[in-house]
Order: sequence, then structure tokens, then C-alpha cells
Amino acid sequence: MAEGESTMDKSEEDEEFYDTVDDFSKLYCEEGKPPATLQSDYVPPPEVTVLHVGSDTVSLGLAPTGSSVKYKLHVDYTCGAHGDSVIMEERSTVDVEGLIPGTDYTVNIKRTAENGTESKAESVLVSTEPIPPATITVCNRSSESLCLQWDTPAGEVESFIVTCCSDGETVQELATESNSVTVSSLRPGVCYSIQVSTQLKNRRISQPTEASAKTKTHLESLLEDLGLEQLYREKLSFSNILEINEMTITDEPSKSKSDLPWYFLKKLMMANVTARNVKCTSVTESTYDSASEIVESDFDNLLDSQNSVDMVNPLDIITALFLCSDGFVQQEMALKMSMCQFAVPLLLPNCDTKQCTLMLWAMRDIVKKYRPQSLSESKGFTEERIVLSEIPMISFVRLGECSLSKSEILNKFLSNSQQYHDTFVHQDMECGDSPRRISNGLTEITWYLPCGSKNLDVFSQPVAVANLRGDIASFETQYSFLCQTSLAVFVFFDNLESECSLLTNQNHKAQIFLVGNQQSNSFSLDDLKILATKLGLSKSNIILKTKKMNDADFVTILRKKVSNVVENSQMKMSIERMADIAHELGILVDEDSPECQVGKQNADAITAEIQHILEYKEEQLPRHCQIWKELTSLEKEEFRLRKVGSENIEKYKSDLQEQRKKLRQQQSSYEMSTAMACFINAISSPGIERCYFLKWMRMNLDNVSRLKLSGLREQYKEKCKNSENKEEIKEIDRQLSNSSLGTEHFFREMGQIYEASLSLHETDPSRQQLQHLPKLCAELLLDGFPLELVDGDASNIPLRWVSDVLSQLNDMVSPKRKILVVTVLGVQSTGKSTLLNTMFGVQFAVSSGRCTRGAFMLLIKINEDVKKVLNCDFMVIIDTEGLKSPELAQLDNSFEHDNELATLVVGLSDITIINIAMENSTEMKDILQIVVHAFLRMKEVGKKPKCQFVHQNVSDVSAHEKNLRDRKLLLQQLNEMTQAAAKMEKKEDNKSFTDVMEYSPDTGNWYIPGLWNGNPPMAPVNAGYSEAVYELKKNIVQLLGSCESSANNILEFKEWMTSLWNAVKHENFIFSFRNSLVADAYMRLCTEFNKWEWKFRKDMYSWVTNAETKISNFGTVAAKSHTSDMGQFLTQMKSEAVTELSKWETKLLDNLTQYFKQTEGHVYLVEGYKEEFSNSAKNLRREMENSVVNQLTAAADIKQGKRELDRIKENHTNEIEKAVCALIDECQKKNVQMTDDELDKKFDKMWNEILKKMTFSQLKTTDVFTRADHCLRTNLKHKGSRANQMLSQKRLQDCGVEPFKNAVEGFLKKAKHKAITWWHGQDHVQQMADSIIAACTQFVTEKMERKTNYHDTYIQEILLIIDESLQQNQNIKIDIEFEVSLKQHICGFAARHFEKMQKDFIQENDPHRCLSLNKDKFRTDFKDVFHERDQCQKKAEEFTDQCLKPAVEDFVHRSLGPNIVDEMLKCEEFSTRMSFQYSLLKDLLSKNNHEDYLRYSSSYESYIKERIMQQIEKCFSSSSATFEFEDRHLQSSISSINDAIKKAKTGNGVNLKKFVEDICKELGDKLVISQNALGAFMILNKADQEQFAHWLTVSVNDMKETLREKFKKKTFAEKLKHLRMKPQNELFTRVIGCGKQCPFCAMPCDAGGKAHSQHFASLHRPEGLGRYRWMSTNKLVIDICSSSVVSDTKFCCDATNNKWHPYKGYREIYPDWDIRPDVSLQASDYWKYVMKTYNADFAKVYGAKPADIPLMWKKITEKQAEASLKESFSIK
Repeated sequence: MAEGESTMDKSEEDEEFYDTVDDFSKLYCEEGKPPATLQSDYVPPPEVTVLHVGSDTVSLGLAPTGSSVKYKLHVDYTCGAHGDSVIMEERSTVDVEGLIPGTDYTVNIKRTAENGTESKAESVLVSTEPIPPATITVCNRSSESLCLQWDTPAGEVESFIVTCCSDGETVQELATESNSVTVSSLRPGVCYSIQVSTQLKNRRISQPTEASAKTKTHLESLLEDLGLEQLYREKLSFSNILEINEMTITDEPSKSKSDLPWYFLKKLMMANVTARNVKCTSVTESTYDSASEIVESDFDNLLDSQNSVDMVNPLDIITALFLCSDGFVQQEMALKMSMCQFAVPLLLPNCDTKQCTLMLWAMRDIVKKYRPQSLSESKGFTEERIVLSEIPMISFVRLGECSLSKSEILNKFLSNSQQYHDTFVHQDMECGDSPRRISNGLTEITWYLPCGSKNLDVFSQPVAVANLRGDIASFETQYSFLCQTSLAVFVFFDNLESECSLLTNQNHKAQIFLVGNQQSNSFSLDDLKILATKLGLSKSNIILKTKKMNDADFVTILRKKVSNVVENSQMKMSIERMADIAHELGILVDEDSPECQVGKQNADAITAEIQHILEYKEEQLPRHCQIWKELTSLEKEEFRLRKVGSENIEKYKSDLQEQRKKLRQQQSSYEMSTAMACFINAISSPGIERCYFLKWMRMNLDNVSRLKLSGLREQYKEKCKNSENKEEIKEIDRQLSNSSLGTEHFFREMGQIYEASLSLHETDPSRQQLQHLPKLCAELLLDGFPLELVDGDASNIPLRWVSDVLSQLNDMVSPKRKILVVTVLGVQSTGKSTLLNTMFGVQFAVSSGRCTRGAFMLLIKINEDVKKVLNCDFMVIIDTEGLKSPELAQLDNSFEHDNELATLVVGLSDITIINIAMENSTEMKDILQIVVHAFLRMKEVGKKPKCQFVHQNVSDVSAHEKNLRDRKLLLQQLNEMTQAAAKMEKKEDNKSFTDVMEYSPDTGNWYIPGLWNGNPPMAPVNAGYSEAVYELKKNIVQLLGSCESSANNILEFKEWMTSLWNAVKHENFIFSFRNSLVADAYMRLCTEFNKWEWKFRKDMYSWVTNAETKISNFGTVAAKSHTSDMGQFLTQMKSEAVTELSKWETKLLDNLTQYFKQTEGHVYLVEGYKEEFSNSAKNLRREMENSVVNQLTAAADIKQGKRELDRIKENHTNEIEKAVCALIDECQKKNVQMTDDELDKKFDKMWNEILKKMTFSQLKTTDVFTRADHCLRTNLKHKGSRANQMLSQKRLQDCGVEPFKNAVEGFLKKAKHKAITWWHGQDHVQQMADSIIAACTQFVTEKMERKTNYHDTYIQEILLIIDESLQQNQNIKIDIEFEVSLKQHICGFAARHFEKMQKDFIQENDPHRCLSLNKDKFRTDFKDVFHERDQCQKKAEEFTDQCLKPAVEDFVHRSLGPNIVDEMLKCEEFSTRMSFQYSLLKDLLSKNNHEDYLRYSSSYESYIKERIMQQIEKCFSSSSATFEFEDRHLQSSISSINDAIKKAKTGNGVNLKKFVEDICKELGDKLVISQNALGAFMILNKADQEQFAHWLTVSVNDMKETLREKFKKKTFAEKLKHLRMKPQNELFTRVIGCGKQCPFCAMPCDAGGKAHSQHFASLHRPEGLGRYRWMSTNKLVIDICSSSVVSDTKFCCDATNNKWHPYKGYREIYPDWDIRPDVSLQASDYWKYVMKTYNADFAKVYGAKPADIPLMWKKITEKQAEASLKESFSIK
């Protein structure tokens, strides 16, 4: 829109204009001036010039008129149908806006005077500019094209013109109608200037929009295709390669180019020779073979190449991967390529930078063994690191185009007639013909190495062969390098230019050989002659493949030429020396990186000092050599006690500990050696630098060791030929061990430095400075370096070192810390390490020239996609030294060593791979025996590893079928070995291998072909081997995924390692195994079972309480039962009880089954206890059934006895009521107002008369002594005539009067008894008797407190208590005289008490007494009725106080017991027996009072009862603690009463009696309402029913408040007296368990459930604390049974008929006791501390002399004692 106002009347703008401007005069007036007057009618036309044209605006210039007259300007602009006009003041510039871009406009301008006169219109033609495209975006780039996009501008656009320029020159120009275009046929890596112009339909073209864009280089483009751009920047690390992801365990073919590098790497890491055969499988490929209808057009594209776009040359993939990897991946790739006999990059090109790199570091780790023909006689061999080997190099290059395939010729050249192999990629290989995009300029190297056989060797000595890819004209640097490092360069050509400057260079050291192909069309003999003359080449330097020559003949000629050159020249150069030439030529060397150089310098600083290995180790690594071996020996002796002889065990152990301490002090006294200071400093450096350092260290040390070891190995080989050279072989083995030096030796030293530092004080600076060492090692584990678990030389684990490393690792990876473990076991030198390396791409550290010693672990990360399958974060791979090692076979303990190792690694594994060779049956039997032994041990300790048997060197495709017989033989041998191992471990119930573990001969065996495909050293890895190992790997992952048990976390793995190794150090593994994870799992099981058991007991208690309530209400108004026969009702109740018990038994067993189904919590470890806990559940049911039936029977019998009495009482009450009613009638008839005194006299007279008429009969009394005697005789009737005779000799009434004394008759018996009592320090028989008497006394007291009638079941239960106690104490020998005397004594005093209880009960229920008690109540009622007083309130209060209140109180007392137990069970202390024992011992330690220890030792049961009581009182010290429960039960009762009142109101009660009966009946299941009180209440009850109900509700609420106050005020002790269920008894039953005590030290059994078959104690104590003393000295014994049972010492006691018996065979005497060695050497510190602290106190009380306390005991502190307690009870 132009400036001014429009005059058109059609647009909205016009309307706006006219609305706004309403007075023209205003337009013509300047402010404050009158309008101008017209001087003339002529108005000059405007002179218009175009000042500026834009895309939507035009600026026009107007020449001034020179007149003072003011004009208006009329501006019209039109374009076809589009136009507009504006009016404005005269001005010099007119701007027209809102025009359409790229359009021709006609603009007319005229002037208008004030009087309306107009000038002539002036016209101008203007064209607006087209709009150029908006911002250009480069949406895609490749090496040859750019894809551009822009926004379409406004205007009538016809097309866009795109111009592409480079260096100011137009490269391409093209037009497009769309807003995007792809510019192709560009050069890679060039920056182009892009211009895009808009062309309109009127052919107008806009100004160009400019942008610049760079095409990708060939490298960038390929990396993008392969998905490696990020890795080019960040570099692929070794840990990335090791990671287990979905691709590594699936067979999905590669679907895109980005999959190709990973498939290559996957196969290469498994040393699969098919690794280079990678290509994408597209959908179109699979359709070629379809049997669709054939049409002619199908044949049109026969000549087209298939999917060439999707193919990538293998060399490009290899080059890309080397460029994208860090030095360690490059090294690993080079090593694996060398194993596969692939050529390895020597010079790696980077086509972007035009630089190439000498891959010296990448090849550093390649070690080759070969046998030159000079050593073929002696069968010796040469083993060298290939980069250090001085080997002549022959290079092969190409000049120009060449029709011969140089690489294919080289493959034939290197292969002998029996063994062709594609060392170099060539065009006839899969994807080999695909154009090379980045690998031109790549120089590869391979080595021909002879095997020492004239018939097989192509060359008699080693030759290096280099092959340059591409034309040497393009890669002059690489060509120059080869010419200066090679012995000869063979130039392949088709056509030669005579002026070839490359070949005429005089600086080259190498001989030049021209290799031409006469069969090529472009071959020119003349050019060849000219150039050969110029180069001075003889005929022998020219090789031509003539038209009649085939490849075989040509290759033969080539070989001869090379042989001649090699034989006639001495020029040899190692690859390491080539680095100098590379530097001169400006070629980079990969080892020049700063990190690599720093690592090298650090490693060289350490290894350069090594002259003599043994001396170096003793000087620089002193801690882990002889001292560590001595420490190991002492540690094992401390566990095995083989040399203890006649010395006291604990003193001997103390001496061993003292020696260990001195050795540790000796270790600590060494200064840090220079080498170790450098080593620790170097591994503390940043990550990549540290990795380089360790690699350099390993390689340097291998180089040093290799020289020394080669000579020793030759000696060893000679000596082994004669088995009589045992001592000499031992010596050579020692030298081999001493001469071996690897990084593991430095780590061992580091471990010993750390372990020695722990013996220093915590604040010692030396200790604090070394605390970071485990973290360093943990970091290395995460970096993919192995950790040595077992030191192979010392056959020991530095437990504290390895544990702390694993703890640090756990902290570093937390919370992702779940692991699964795979281990390999097998005979030495059967390829175990190779198997693991092939399977997982790992590399285990081994000293040069020696097999793996000990065990190493490696950590492999699990990718997120596989975590879902395996449910773990890491996989741990453990490689072990070979079993049956010939080096160790010479040693006396080799079998023991193998067993230890196998047991450890099998115990740590989730899957164990057993590598066996079928050839040697004897060796296989030995290996199977070791392995089966390990599996049996694991089964017995609850671990269930899986196993896979791998048979190597079995290549036949039918191996699986053919070996069916072998598999059967294997299973047969496994079964034999199982039986043998079971016999050794005394676990004869294991008859077959499948008893020990899940195993199927069909799925548990794998057949793997030989490793090499042909004769080494030129043999590649067999593809069948790699494929078979891959299948095994997939199977292992699948098996791990289906593991029932959950993965361990790192800390649990550490626990397993510690407990397994501690058990391994004992001679008897199963017997010695103690594991905190098993202990935790067992504790959890016990805790759960205890919870279920308590729920069962509580539920049954509640059920029995209700049943007793029903029985108490039976036959009363409160009874709900319709039967009137008590016998029938009892039968019904018993039937219900059985149903309830069965339901609970089923529930317990189901809970147990469900518990063992869960995968968490290591439940599988305690599956062996499942049967015991099932039996405990069944036993519990039986025990509960007996108890319930006895209670029901007693309640029913007592109720039945009272029924007659209740009837008599009822009749008496009725008679009294009639008499009172008659008296009232009599008095009322007199119509005289009588005073209360007169009424009293009348009532007394009537009362006396009626009582005289009544006959009172009492309850029948039972002769309690007679009944008790009958029960006793029944109990003892199977005990023979002596028992019967004794019963007849003494009346029961005379028994139990005096305290019980164990009377021994006869002189000999008395003497023997006296001696035993002296020996044990106490009379065990008397002690047992006192314990039984105490338990029975408590039972009698509880029955007395219930104030019930006597019943025979009470005596029967007492006899059951006695029998169970005697059964539990079978180790104490007793005779029939003792048993009868004890039972008579207990039954005597029990009968006496029960007799009194019966007497009290009968007196309480005497009808005469009951009537007399109610006399005053009757009197009051009589007066009320006589005076016709309102009785409602009074009767309601009476009913509440006399009937309801006692019932409610009783209900609360019955219900409170379980609540108190529930509350106590919330304390951890009472969760399990072991928890209680731990709390008890910890409490004793804190009290620091010897008297408490004495009572604990002497009166264990009474002490723990006291302890339980104290804990209960502590928990409920204030009465308010129980008030919450009491109030809850009170509220429940009140609620029930109120509900009953409401229900009775709505009932059809005809009178008050019926109303009250309805209430009682409603409450009959909950409350026991006294019939005496109810009967008395009903007499003379004339209350109004409605009023009574009202006042009853009020009274009940008052009662609630009264009882609440009462409960608040009552002390806890008072409350405890009234409880039906005594909490202390329930808790005692729970924590006392089976009540058995260790036969040696009297520690209580900690086993869960009562039906366990084996008793065990978590912690044993010195036997002196159990009163044992030495006969000769009378000094207390310090031996601890957990130590004695592994020694050769003997014991003597009643159970052995006082004959000496070896401790190791204690199970023969006490088969139900499992006394295991302590969980660690410090575990028994608690009791050692107690013994040394209170030695004199115990001796004084026991009447003995104080024990001789060992020196190390005296150093134990209270803190150490508490720590040992935690360790023994597995408290975290």
C-alpha cells in the first residue's frame, strides 16, 4: 500500500479512509495558515523517475514544481486485474507498497489543484524483483552428492536454478521445479559454493541465495554407512567388545551395512576364519530362487550385478575398524587375525588425512612359534614376539592396472599343496570384488613360518610377506617404505611407461623384480625391455606369466625367486626397527602416542633392572615369595592340625598364630622396593596410560622369562622321560616356578603389601597410605584385566586382599552388581584358556611358556538387552590351572591341590565346563573323580551348579551319534566316581551322578573339533572349532538364563569364596563348610517357619479357648449346642479340632513348598532342610493334637462332674425361692407395715427351717494318689519287672517329700560315679533331674493357678515331659532305678498338690457354702419384693457385677497372653534360636559379670527363663504397655454385650428370665457366665424388662470404665499371674528348641524346627567352661571341640564306655551332632576372651585349678570378642 489514502470505494481500506478523513480543507491547510488561492488553471504534470524497485515496493522521485501552490498527488498503480490508488500531499518521493513480487506494474501520477484542476498524468512502467529462495538447508551429504532443500518464496514460481561452484568455477548448473535437489557426481571432501535463484513464470530470475557445503570424504561416507562415525571420534574400547549383547548370542544375519562391522568383530573375536565373509542379506536375494512362473523379462537383468550397492569390501571394514578402535582393540584384532592366518595391517591408511600409520603396537602381542629346518633334528622350536623377530621381508606391489590378481597369487604362493588358505582378501572372495573405498594404500603383512618338515614347508626359514593395496603411483610413501625395509619388491604390472620415475629411484635398498602378465592385451615387451635396461635389471629380475603358463607353474617360479633372494641376502629387519624408517618418511607410528610412551617408560624402568629373575624376585618382591608360602603352610596347618602331636591343641594353635604374626611383622618390616613403588605409581596413573603400562609390563616380562624358561623346559622334557628322576624334576619345577615372572607376581606382592599393612594399627600412616590399593585393582577388573583368585605357586587365596578388591568393585558398580559365573576345569594343556578366549573374546594373563597356574577371574559386562534374559549385570569368567598337571604330579600333595582348586571353582560357578579328553581313560578317571567330588561337596552344602562336558578334537559330523556308547561309558564312570566320592565323604546315599546334580548325557555333552585346520604354525583356526564353541556359548547363556536360583551379587560371591576356601583348607570339606550366605538363608527359613508356627499355635490357642468356653457353658442357658449328651458334644469338638489341625498342617506344608519355590534369598542353599522342616510341621501338629485333645477331655470331664452339683444348686435355689415367696405372701396378708428387723427375723427363721429340710451332697472326690499311681504304672509297664518291683516297694504318698537326690547303689558304681562327677566337675545326672523337676513343678503351679478340678491327663502330661527330657538327654547314661525314682518323686509331689487343688475346688463348689454366700442377697431381695421397691437398676447392676464383670475379666485374661507374645516377637532377639543366642551372649559380654556366665554355664535353662522374664518385664515395664491390648479386648466384650442386649430386646422374650437367657445364649461362645451367680440373680427378680434393659446398658458402660481403671492400676506382675497363656513359656519353647547341648562344651543346639535330624551350635567354647579338667593336673581344659574334631586327639566319656575315642570319629558316638570347625580362625575369640578373663573365677567355683591360657588368647580384646560373635552368628 502506498503512503496516503486510497480513493477506491470497493475495499475495506476505502471505507476506513472515508470514515477517517471528513474535511478536505484539513488536507490542504498547513497548521495555522489559510488555504492557498489558485493563481491559474494550469497544473504542471509531474516529472517521475524510478528511484528503487524491491520485491513488493517501488520508490518514485518527483521533480519540484518551483511554485508555492500546494497540490495533491493522485497515484494509480495497476497490473492486470490487480491495482489500487492513493491520494497524498505533494512530496518529492512516493513509495508504493504491498506489490506482488516479480510483477510488471504501470504507475500513473497526476497533480490536482485546490480548485479541482488536474494535470496531465505521467506514467511509468516498473517491475518488482522476484524473491530469492529462503535459507538453503543441506539435508544429506555423501562423498559424491549433496542433497539441498529450501522454502518456496512468494510469487508465481516456475522453477529454481541451482548452481554448484568450486574454487570460483561452475561445476554444475541445473533447474528444478521442486524446492529440493540432489547435486551428484561431486568430488569427495570438497567444499562447494551453492547458489539457488528463483525463476518466475514471466522468466524473471531472482538474485541467488548462497550457501556452502562440503561433501563427505570417502572415509566419512563409509563410516556413516557402517554406523561408526561416533566411534571414529571416541574409539572402540576392549570392554565394549567383551560386552555380551544380543548380537553375540543370536544368529540373526546382518540386515544393514551398520551390522557388518559388529558381525565381523563377533566372528573375529571367536577366531572364526569366516569373519571376512560378511554381507547384508536383503529381501530381494531370497526371491531369486523362488519357483514363480518364468517370463522372458526375468532374463533381461541376468548381467546386472546383484545388490552391489549393499556390499562392502572386507578390507574397508577392517580398515574402518582399525581406524575406529583404541590401541588395545587394534592389538586384539591383529592377534586374532594372525590366529586366523589373515594378513594384518602393517601400514594403515587414512584417506582423509593422506597419512598412514605403522601398526607396530597393534602387532606387539603376536607371538609365533615355528621350527626352522635347522632345528628339525632336535625337535626344538623358536618362540618369538613377531615385531622383535629379525625376519626378511618380501613386498608385493602393483603399478598401474594389472590383470593378475596379486592377492590371489600370494595366497597360492603361501599355501602348500595340501593346505590352501585365503591369507589376503582377493576379488574372487565374498564381497572381494566390491570397490575399495578407504583401503587403497593399506599395506598388509603376513609371515610364512616353517614347521621343520621338508615335504610340507614352502620355505625353509621364516619370511615376512607385505602386500600394498592400490597403485604405487598413488601411494609413493608406502612404496618408499617397502623399498627401504624389504629384501625385495615384486612389482606387478600389465603395461609399463619407459619413463617410470618411481622405479628408477636410486635410494631404494630392495631388489626390484618386475612381474608381468603376457596374457594381458596391454602388455608391451618393448616397454619392458627399455625400462629393465634403464633400471639395470637382469633377466632373473623379470618374471613373466606367459600365455602357456598356468597359476601353479607361475607360483612355483615366484617361490624360487623369493627363496633365492632370501638365501643369498643377509638383510633382515624387525618391525620394531622399521619405526625409524617410518619416522624418516613422515609415516606415523601408533606407539608414538604419549600414553603409550609413558606406559613404556614406566614398564622399562621396572624391567630393565632384571638380570637374574630369582634374585630380582627375592630383592624386589620379597613378601610373596618364601614368606607367603610359609604363611600359607601355617594357615593350612592351623586348620588341619596334622602336626599337633601330643601338644595341647589350643596352645599349638596359639603358637601357630604367633608365628603367623611374626611373619606378617617381617613382611611389614620390608621397605617398599623400587620396583613395587614404580609399579603402584604406574597403575595409579589415568586409565589409558595404566592399561598401556600393564600391557608393556606383560610383554616385557614375557620376553625376559622366555629366554630363561626355554632352557629349563628342555631339561624338564628330558627328565620327564624317566619317572625315577622325581627329585630332579621337583627341583626343575621349582626353578621353572621361580624363573617365571609375570604381572601376576607384582599383583601378588601388592596383595601381600596390603595384607601385611592390615596387621599394623589402624592409625598407622603406612597402613593408611595403602588403603587405596584394592580400589586400583577393582578398576582394573572393570577395564577387562583379570584378577588372580588363587595364587598358583602358593596354592592359596590372599583372602583379605581379594575380598577387599571385590568389596571395592561392589561399591563401584552398585546397584548393578549381580553376577553369574562360568568356570572351566580340565586336564592341563587341553585348551581350556583357548576355549574361554574363543568363547568370550577374553585373554587371560599367563606367564610366558607356562600354563595357567591357580585361578584367574575376569569380569564381562552384560548389555541391557541380555540382562532381561540372564537377570544379571556381569558375567564372571574363571580360568583355572590344569588338573593332573605333570609339574605338580611330582609333588606329594598334587591330588589335594587339584581337589582344593576344583572344589573352590565349582562352588563359585553357576556353570562349570568340564574339558575332557576321551583318549586317556586313566587320566579321565582321575579328572572325573576330582570333579565329581567337587560336585558332591556342593550338593551337600546346598549349591547346585550346572555342568557341561566338552570333548575336544572330535570333528566328525556324526560325533554325537557315534559317541553314544562313549556317553554311556562316561555316565557309568561318573556313577562309579560318585559312589567313591560319597564313600569318602560319608554320604553314601548318593548312588549315581544324577543324585548329585541334574545331568543328561544327551544335552550335557559337546563335541568340538580340533583347534587348528592343518599343521601349525601356518594352520588357521578351524572354522568348525569356532562354530562349535559359539554353539556352546549360546547354550551356556541359555542355561544361565534358565537357572532356578537368583544370581549372586558381588558381595555374596565374596562370601562364597571365603567360606569355600576356609572349608577347603580343612581335610574334610563337607564337614568343615560354613557359609554366611547359607547361614543367612537358614536363618530366614527359621524365621519364616517360626512365624508360621506361632500363627498355628496362636490360632489353636484361640480355638481351644473358645471350645473350653462352649464346654463350660454346656448344659446352661448360655449353651448353643442342641445336644444334651456331653460325650457326643466332646466327640463333635474333637472332630472340629482335628479338622482345624489338618487345615493348619496343610497350610504349613504349603507355605514351606511355596517358600522353596522362590528364587530370591538363596533358598536353594537350604533345600536340604526342607524335609526336616516338613517333619517339624507334622510333629507340631501331633504335639498340638495331643495337647488340644487333653485340654478338651479334661474340660469336659470336669464340667460333667460339676453338672450334678449345678443341678443340686439349682434345686436348692428354687426351694429357697418358693419359701421366700411363701413368706412374702404370709407377711403381706397381715396387712401390717413390718420393720426391717421384723422382716430379718422372719427371713432367718424361714432360712434355718428350709436348710434343715435340705440334703447337701458334695462332688465325688478322686483318690489322686491312686489315680497318679495307676498312670505311673501304665507309663512304666514296658520297662520290665525291676520297675514294677520298685513301684511296689514304695508308696506314692511317701514320694516327693524330700528333695530328689541321685542315689547310686553299690561300691563300684559309687566309685565310678564319683570319678565321673569329678572329671566333669558336676553330676550331670543330678543336673538333668533338677532340670526335669523344675519343668514339672512349673507345670503343676500353672494348673494350680487355674483353680480347677483334678484330671488324670495332668499326671499323663507330667510323665510325657519327663519322657521327652530323658529322650533328649540320651548322652547321659541312666538306669531304670533312676528313672523310676525320678518319676515317683515328681508324681508324688504333683499328686500332693493336685489333691489340695481338688480339695479347694470341691470346697469352692460346696452347695451349702454357695447357698450361705447368697443368704444376704436373698434377704435383700425378699425385703425389696415385700416393700414393692423398683428393682430394675439394682438388678441390672447385680447382673453386671456378679455375672458379666467376672466373665469379661476372664475373657481379657485369656486373650492377653498371645498379644504379649506377638509384641515380644517383634524383637529381633526372639525371631530365631540363633538370634536369641547371639543377643544373650552379647548381653553377657556387656554385663562383664562372671556370675552371669557361671549361671549361663551351670543352669542354662533357668538362666534363659530368667532372661526371657527380664526382657518381657523390660518391654512391659509400665502397666500402660499392656493396657492397649486389654482395652481392645474390653471394647470387644462390651460391644458383644451391647449387641446381645439389642438382639434380646427385639426377640420375643415373654419375661425378664427369657430376656436374660437370650443375652447369655448370645454371649455363650465368648464369655463364661457363672451359673451360681446367674441362679442367685434370677431369684425374686420382679424387675420390668424394658427398664431392666435400659439400666443394664448403663451398668455395662459403668463396668467398662471401672475395668479400664482397674487394668490401668494393676501391675504387670499381677496381670501375668492371671494369664491363661504364659508368654514366658511360649518364648522359652521357641528359643530352647530341641534343648540339646553339645556333648563336649554344652553349648545349646541352634537348629530350627524340633524335628531336625542334626544338632549344631553356631559357636563352641572351651570345654573347661563346661567343667572339664585334666585328670593329671586338675586344671581346666582349654580345648574347643570345634578345633578338636579336626585334630588327631581323643576323648573319653560315658558314651565311649570311658574308653579313648578319636575326636575325628565323634559322629560314631554322637551321630546326631554336627560339630563343624569354626567359620574362621577368629570365630571362637568370644569364648577365649571369656575364658581368659574369668579363668580364676570358673576354676574356684568348679573346684579346679585355673587353665593355662595361651599367649594369643591373652591379647584378645572385648571388641575382637564381639566381632567374633557377629562372625559366628553371621550378623552383618
